[in-house]
Amino acid sequence: MNTISLDNTLPKVFLQRTDIKSDVWRKSVNFEKGRIYLIEAASGTGKSSLCSFIIGYRKDFDGNILFDSKDCRKFKPKDWTLLRQMHISMLFQELRLFSELTAMENVEIKNSLTHFKPRKEIERWFEALGIADKMQSPVRLMSFGQQQRVAMIRALCQPFDFLLADEPVSHLDDENSRAMASIMTEEASRQGAGIIITSIGKHMELSYDKTLCL
Repeated sequence: MNTISLDNTLPKVFLQRTDIKSDVWRKSVNFEKGRIYLIEAASGTGKSSLCSFIIGYRKDFDGNILFDSKDCRKFKPKDWTLLRQMHISMLFQELRLFSELTAMENVEIKNSLTHFKPRKEIERWFEALGIADKMQSPVRLMSFGQQQRVAMIRALCQPFDFLLADEPVSHLDDENSRAMASIMTEEASRQGAGIIITSIGKHMELSYDKTLCL
């Protein structure tokens, strides 16, 4: 997949509003593979809704979202499954980790399905992100910032054309944010993939190809 396109898209909950000023809503926007995008948003402007629309978890929007010119409204369940398995990886704001499992078990659940990454590379990421000592710790005993790093490692354990990261460093200090950005961009570059990052304030310091205000 080479492009994700939004054509006159708007959450249905916003349909009666006349005060929307956005670079995304009610616009024609193309996200291209291999490029890095930042979507800056104030709280309540639909940031997480946008992510849910793109990944296909919600469909309560007006307008169109297209993948390589294919209208997602015509997708069948098998099309969405393929999209999430091979084309778009998602790092959720709420992380969606299994709290009773260890950090490594959370990652291995996904990697056991994709068989995408060798164990040594996963361990190297844990080390680089400063959480090697937490690999066998239950997620519920980890801080939110540590959990964010686990969730990112999990998100990278699959092939993707786009990595969609919803506020990925909201609870990280600058050093860990830089480490996370380095691993993320390295893997995206290896796959020739694009990155779409959302933020309501703090964000990764990257060389963004384009910044959009939601």
